[in-house]
Amino acid sequence: MTTVRALGLIAAGAAATSLVISAAPAQAASSYVALGDSYSSGTGTRSYIADGTSCQRSTFAYPSLLAASKGLALNFRACSGATIPDVTNTQLSALTSSTTHVTISVGGNDAGFADVLTECAMPGWASNCNGAIDAAQSFVNNVLPGKLSTLYTSIRSKAPNAKVVVVGYPRIFMGEDCNAFTWFSPAEETRLNAMADLLNSKTSSAASAKGFSFANPTSRFIGHAVCDDVEWINGLSDPVSESYHPNKPGHSSGYAPTVSTPLTGSAFTLSATTSKRAAASADRLAAQQRTYAAQDASIEPKEFRAPDLTTAAVKAAAARAGVDLASRASIDEADRVWSARQTPTR
Repeated sequence: MTTVRALGLIAAGAAATSLVISAAPAQAASSYVALGDSYSSGTGTRSYIADGTSCQRSTFAYPSLLAASKGLALNFRACSGATIPDVTNTQLSALTSSTTHVTISVGGNDAGFADVLTECAMPGWASNCNGAIDAAQSFVNNVLPGKLSTLYTSIRSKAPNAKVVVVGYPRIFMGEDCNAFTWFSPAEETRLNAMADLLNSKTSSAASAKGFSFANPTSRFIGHAVCDDVEWINGLSDPVSESYHPNKPGHSSGYAPTVSTPLTGSAFTLSATTSKRAAASADRLAAQQRTYAAQDASIEPKEFRAPDLTTAAVKAAAARAGVDLASRASIDEADRVWSARQTPTR
């Protein structure tokens, strides 16, 4: 009996080992690489893995949530501040012929969107918001498509068997500015939202040309912009780096459901189990991304900067506009007059 029992234990152990070994290829067959910028890394969620970088990768971001929900092995390369050259030089090395799923959001930093927001947040009499938007639109129309085409070709070359989903940007504004220390006019917000639409249009076309899917978050974020009753995008925040990025609900209720179906073929709904799995992955992801820290160090932050009314340029503009910088009422009244002139008559 002892011999039979021992043989049984050996057989059971062998079977368990076989199960573990057979499970390994299944995990490798579900290799998910998340590429891109701050809208994929999770900037705005206020909680980031300790990976020794300034990439602001969050387990609350949609790549982590999708990996936890769908059983995908995530390599979380998306990094705050990333441009197309940054993705090419620091992130594409994570792709292989074994990669099965890829997501990427990129292009906003190349167009200088953070700088455009910074300019437009100033009082109208002290800024050149329209000029900044015009320059960004010109880049998106004339330069960005070619850069995206080259990048997408590289992605397909390095991950020939992957399902690739290109992820767009939501409209940030809803027509009002409820933040005390920014001065976005309704007309500026309309143009900035149109800028997001233009980015999505050009990105979608470039993705389609390569056979990639495009996940457009615009419709899901309607009613949840900055200053809506339930914001999925932060307004002016402390720290300021959190500003104008999707927050936790923006990722779990906005981005994750938008990306899930084209990426995995199934819908996404946040559950307690998914949240726990995503949170539990923090240490593994941090250790994994530390191996890339030297590469990530080359990526320069692209952050919105809060309006500064103490500069020499603003003081000169105030003098020209007859604004008393010691009086908030004077600052705001001059901005209202300027905004009224910019708003098209109907």
